[in-house]
Amino acid sequence: MTTELDPRTLTILGVEGALEAAAAPRASAETLGGLSAHPDSRVRALVARHPNTPPDVLGALAAAYPEAVLANPGLPLLRLARPGLLGSFPADGVVALLNTPSAPGWVTDAALRHEDYAVRTALAARPDLGPERVAALAQDAGWQIREAVARREPLPEALVRQLAADDDYDVRKAVALRPELPGDVLRTLVTDGHGMVRAAVARRLDLPLDCLITLAADGDPDVLATLARRVDLPRNVRTWLAGSDDPAVRAAALQGWTVPPAWLARAEQDADPDVRAALARRPDTPPVTLVRLAADEAEAVRRAVLERHDLPDEAVLALARAPEADIRLHVASAEGLSDAVLDTLLRDPDANVRTVLAVRPDLGPARLTTLAADPHAEVRRAVAYAPTTPPETLAALASDPNAGVRRAAARHPALPAPAQEALRNDPDEGVRLALAGRADLSPALRAALAGDPDPSVRAELEGPSAE
Repeated sequence: MTTELDPRTLTILGVEGALEAAAAPRASAETLGGLSAHPDSRVRALVARHPNTPPDVLGALAAAYPEAVLANPGLPLLRLARPGLLGSFPADGVVALLNTPSAPGWVTDAALRHEDYAVRTALAARPDLGPERVAALAQDAGWQIREAVARREPLPEALVRQLAADDDYDVRKAVALRPELPGDVLRTLVTDGHGMVRAAVARRLDLPLDCLITLAADGDPDVLATLARRVDLPRNVRTWLAGSDDPAVRAAALQGWTVPPAWLARAEQDADPDVRAALARRPDTPPVTLVRLAADEAEAVRRAVLERHDLPDEAVLALARAPEADIRLHVASAEGLSDAVLDTLLRDPDANVRTVLAVRPDLGPARLTTLAADPHAEVRRAVAYAPTTPPETLAALASDPNAGVRRAAARHPALPAPAQEALRNDPDEGVRLALAGRADLSPALRAALAGDPDPSVRAELEGPSAE
């Protein structure tokens, strides 16, 4: 094959031809540029490794084929000709090169000088970075880079102190989340000027008692809510937070492992629904309280109750009467419902709820018969599909005015033989088709359907008889 290809002809090359062209030692830069967009990844990988590939094409391929680019035998000459080669590469390509396990030192050096913050941020996260480069990145103009340095493990104490006093709160927040901090740095961060930094400090497991007390006087609700979730607070601090004027703080105080019973009683009377919702989620909330919360005036509280799997029957019954149809649908599909709940859902105003109810295996013949007379065809069809529907109810559904209901009844295994006979002359071909698919047809009924005017019905009949 010729080594000089007009890029206009590259579209007519097959995959094998493109692979041969991309591997040709004398392939031109123009040809390789055209092949760099080939749909086959093997072709693009060969282009990334070819010494004649132009620098801009290598940069475009570096993100997807970093190992191939680094193994390109022409790369050393390109670096000599263009000392700032990687500076012209797209950021995602340089990051991919940097994240390659075999990335040489010159890639790291180039990344340190790259103008894109994303490249220097990726460099700052490398675990094998030397101390000089870490120190240089700790003074980078981009806060994202300094934040990445603040997350490094390990980090010299001098840099920890430097970054704890950084102008950017995201950097200081990253320092506040470090697993170990000098005591004076920690106490400085407790009084930081930004609430997000103080909230990060409030999450620390090793927070000294004096820091807990300092944060308890904080004016930021997010800080106080974070603190209120802790289980190691002094009793007076917990009591103070539980009575906060801010509902988010009161709700957070209910998330501790243990709280006094009086708090639970007080939370039920709280004016804010978020506090009552927090109460609904507590594992030690008394069953009688859950019953009342299930009928709470606030939707958020009722939905919090719905999340539980240990509700007493009275609470489930209250949810079955909830204004929200999706809550009632959730109840209708739950297991182990009491008779009272089933009877309540039987009268639900939403046909979708009654439809879900109809296919429950524990509904019982009487309730299925009631739903078989439902004004909505979807409900009646669900009854016709239900595995426990009594034969007499199925027989009634087989004469339903809706063809879809009759089709479902025609397929039911428990449909009585007289009802099957009545359906053989049904005006809807879909009903007769469903009937013809039954394996338990009597010889006389099978013979009658064999003469059906619809060819699909006759074809359907052949299936069961062939088995």
